Amino acid sequence: MTISRRVFLASGAAVAAVTVNQLSRTRVSVAQSNRVLNLYSARHYDTDTALYESFTQKTGIKINLVEAEADKLIERIKSEGANSPADVLITVDAGRLWRAQDAGILQPVSSKILQTEIPASYREPGGHWFGFSKRARVIVYNKDKVKPSDLSTYEDLASPTWKGRLISRSSNSIYNQSLTGALLAAYGDKKTEDWAKGLVTNFARKPEGNDTAQIKAVAAGAADVTFVNTYYVVRLAKSNKPEDQEVAAKVGVFFPNQKDRGTHVNISGGGVVKTAKNPEAATQFLEHLMSPEAQEIFAKGNNEYPMLKTAAIDPMLASYGKGFKEDTLNAAVFGKNNLVALQIMDRAGWA
Repeated sequence: MTISRRVFLASGAAVAAVTVNQLSRTRVSVAQSNRVLNLYSARHYDTDTALYESFTQKTGIKINLVEAEADKLIERIKSEGANSPADVLITVDAGRLWRAQDAGILQPVSSKILQTEIPASYREPGGHWFGFSKRARVIVYNKDKVKPSDLSTYEDLASPTWKGRLISRSSNSIYNQSLTGALLAAYGDKKTEDWAKGLVTNFARKPEGNDTAQIKAVAAGAADVTFVNTYYVVRLAKSNKPEDQEVAAKVGVFFPNQKDRGTHVNISGGGVVKTAKNPEAATQFLEHLMSPEAQEIFAKGNNEYPMLKTAAIDPMLASYGKGFKEDTLNAAVFGKNNLVALQIMDRAGWA
């Protein structure tokens, strides 16, 4: 009995020792994993590296970065399921953030910092995603052919005044889908479709190219007006190429709808993945993106408007306009409207 007990106690001690060793190794593994954040990003800007480095310097948490197009990242996270290593998804445009939420891959985050520093219109009401920088979709015009006093609203671009004078990128552009989604929220299906048909009637050419291509075409006289995100103009103005600087000098920037709802503003943002293995660090990272140093990187790195009210705007961007009236429609609304907006654009013949 004693022997049996000793054997039992010895065996128990041995089991306990093994258990303690296993727990110790587990704790080390967990501690190590808590020092790494797996970030899936569809932002393709080299300057974002400074965002990650500043976070690591502040927290000691290293970032493993996976970069790809937004839709591919969303599908990847879905296919990885519970085994996905992703902690945070970062992308551009509220439409893509809504797709990620609709796919069920984001979890709600409760953060006093994010709720306090980010205006309500630039974050999903349930906390599934947040905007960290802003990009206004403005009217760009040829200075030799158009005066600012000729311009007023997005809606006016569908009037006969602009027949044969307007160009745009295709309806596949998520930026255009979000703009149309904002008008859809303001006017409903019929009026929005009438507007889209009016634009198509006024097109000087079939939609082609990106925002930069639209600006260059307007500067070259292929059309008089277009609508693009502000940072594309700033990129050309800051370019080391004389021909790009010349393009920027030939065009002007106009912020539409200043007398009513305001200029359409989209976002670059992100959220915490539903299956995140390191959700606390993920929330820390999102909060870091609203820090003064991170907001400065956003502002300078891609010539975007910072989300933090106290952050400085890039001087070149500010020269085109600051303090303009912004549409306060929640980004989740026009993001959710993207699919219906695309259907409307297709019916209108917006290729």
